[in-house]
Amino acid sequence: MFRIPDQTELPEFAPAPEVLDSNHVVGFNNRHVASRPFSLLRSQLVKRMRAGGYKIVGVTSPAPGAGKSFLSANIAASMSRLSNVKTLVFDLDVRRASLAANFGLSGEIGLERFLAGETDDLTKVGRHVPGGNLSLYPCFPNDLDTVDLLSSERFELFVKTLKTLPDDVLVIFDMPPVFANDDTIVMASLIDAYLMVIEQGRTSGKQVSDSMRLLDPSVCIGSVLNRYEGGLGDAYGYGFGYGYGYDKYSDYYKSEDAKP
Repeated sequence: MFRIPDQTELPEFAPAPEVLDSNHVVGFNNRHVASRPFSLLRSQLVKRMRAGGYKIVGVTSPAPGAGKSFLSANIAASMSRLSNVKTLVFDLDVRRASLAANFGLSGEIGLERFLAGETDDLTKVGRHVPGGNLSLYPCFPNDLDTVDLLSSERFELFVKTLKTLPDDVLVIFDMPPVFANDDTIVMASLIDAYLMVIEQGRTSGKQVSDSMRLLDPSVCIGSVLNRYEGGLGDAYGYGFGYGYGYDKYSDYYKSEDAKP
């Protein structure tokens, strides 16, 4: 078994407000009108995880560009305000890691080094966000073969270790889109449940049903309709309208530096 550090053992990292604002991470601020949907989503997610006895929930989408990492960041930020829950977020979209960028994290040793067996010390990877109960475990740019990492006995043991954490700890995996590669299919067999992010006007019903079939028998704990236009969503800012583009599959593997 691996040792998962308590948040008090991790270096503190306070995200810069301007970075959070530029990446539309509003979940820390309960007075921000756009944070209200994440508070509602947080409550439903925690309730369902507790009811099902789930420790680890993955966040994914059928295709790239649906906003699943944006949702992961905001759900995590919103959960950090809960006094009775410790939230651990692991960036397991290893090929296109975005957790570090969303929070403004930088460093040399990310979760990819742990997964590759280069270190067993997760205190070198994780960061605790002060003022709440949130620990971040980011990945940094790499060219690792993720299939080998995620199908390894090491990763399986890592997940088993996370499931032994105390009841007040909940774990979020930011996973790749289902059809981008087979990483999420591999992970789905190990985690407790997943949250499916669906993009209005882009994600088809067939994509959703095919994704759920591929992830079976892992439990779908719920779905989120992102960029919803109309109804209750607009009144609370849940339509977002932040201009997230729909990435083609080829763009998924491009580095950020290669993008225009």
